[in-house]
Amino acid sequence: MVVGMAGTPLPMFPLSSVLFPYAAMSLHVFEPRYRAMLHDCLDGDRRFGVVLIERGSEVGGGDQRTTLGTRAVVVRAGELPDGRWLLQVLGEAAVRVEEWLPDDPYPRATVTSWPDEPGDPVTQAQLLDLEDRVMALFERIATARGAALPAREMVLGYGEGDTGDAGQRLYALASRIPIGTADRYAVLSAPSAADRLAALSEAVDSVAEMVEFQLSD
Repeated sequence: MVVGMAGTPLPMFPLSSVLFPYAAMSLHVFEPRYRAMLHDCLDGDRRFGVVLIERGSEVGGGDQRTTLGTRAVVVRAGELPDGRWLLQVLGEAAVRVEEWLPDDPYPRATVTSWPDEPGDPVTQAQLLDLEDRVMALFERIATARGAALPAREMVLGYGEGDTGDAGQRLYALASRIPIGTADRYAVLSAPSAADRLAALSEAVDSVAEMVEFQLSD
C-alpha cells in the first residue's frame, strides 16, 4: 500500500522550501530525529511528506507548518561516515495534512491526496505562451551574462517520462524558475490547473520585472 493516500500516517519532513510533484530535490539529513525517520522510510516504502515551514526553523522543532505539501519518494540515499545522509527525492503528488501526530520520535501526520479540482482547462496555447515567456526571461539573463542558453527542453525541464499533462508541465516550469518561496507555495496550493497557471504566470511577471530592474542599474 502506498503511504499517505487515504488518511494514512506518513512521516513528515518540514522544510523552508517547497517541493513540487514530479520535481527532484536534494536533501541533507543530519538531525537524529530525521535520521531515524529515514531509516524507517528505507525499511518501508521509501516515502515521506514534505511541507513548508511558515514560521520557525528546520532545526530543533517548534515550527509552524503549512497544511499542504508533497509526498516524496527516496530515489537515492547515501550515508556519510559520521551518520549524516545525502538524499535525492522525487515529488509524487500533492497531499493535505488532516492531523498532525505527536513528533515522537519525528514529525508524522495523517494525510490525504489532494488532486486538482475541476476547473477551466489549460489549453496548449496558454502553456506555450507561458513557456515562451519563461524562455524569454532566461534568454534575457543569459544575454546579460554573455552565456549560451541550453536547448528549450532542458531549460523548461521536460524529459523522459513527461506525459504532456498540463499540471505536470506547470510543475516542471515552476521548479525551474527562480521564484520566491511564497510564490512556490501559491503554485503548489492552487486548487486547479487553471489557478496554477495564473499563479505561475504572476510569479514569472514578478521575476521578469526584478531582472529588468537589476539589469538596468
